[in-house]
Amino acid sequence: MLCLSGLFPPSILVPPQTVVSTFIELCQSGDIATNLAVSLKRLALGYISGAVAGIAFGLLLGLVPTANRYLGMIFNMLRQIPVITLAPLLMLVFGIQETFKVIMIAVATFFPVALNTLDGTRAVPAAYLEVASALCFRWWMLIRRVILPAALPAIVTGLRGALSRAWLILVAAELFASSEGIGYLIDWGRQLFQLDIVMVGVLLAGLIGLLLDILLRRIEQHLTRWNAQRI
Repeated sequence: MLCLSGLFPPSILVPPQTVVSTFIELCQSGDIATNLAVSLKRLALGYISGAVAGIAFGLLLGLVPTANRYLGMIFNMLRQIPVITLAPLLMLVFGIQETFKVIMIAVATFFPVALNTLDGTRAVPAAYLEVASALCFRWWMLIRRVILPAALPAIVTGLRGALSRAWLILVAAELFASSEGIGYLIDWGRQLFQLDIVMVGVLLAGLIGLLLDILLRRIEQHLTRWNAQRI
């Protein structure tokens, strides 16, 4: 309605039909496919790295009291730091190439996954551990057969929250320093003062974030269906 009212020029408040037209043009030129592929590749690399490290670290803190005693406080302090504030430091250390963006995503993924894994490990019923002890499970059997299945709902919840967070950080990192990706597409539109391109990038970032959340929600429901049936 504001677009049709004429109160704002089309260059400021872009009409929806212009956004749709620009989206079609960017699809036909291959710009969206190219930038989206770059962003998803960065997300996959950083997310998987951060998730694996987060699960391993959460298990370490949850199962080894000495590690929790020495590292727990440091972990709780570091996870309070907004990831975006680390960008200048990481840019100085790693430059503005791919490593910087992947590490930003990995850090954004690591802390929520580690925290949920730690909480899930601590919530494993003592009876499960007693049975494992009675059966003389080795440590790796204890983790694989008892700890991980029991902590799975918490871990998957952490993975889901971390994915949304990682996607947001990725787009922000690409806005900072990148020549490819969805964040770069938004910044490119800003530099050209073409708000239709900016709107396409913003809406695409929101759509991809929504689709990723739906995907993880489905995976979460599938992996934890036994827990829901038990409740």
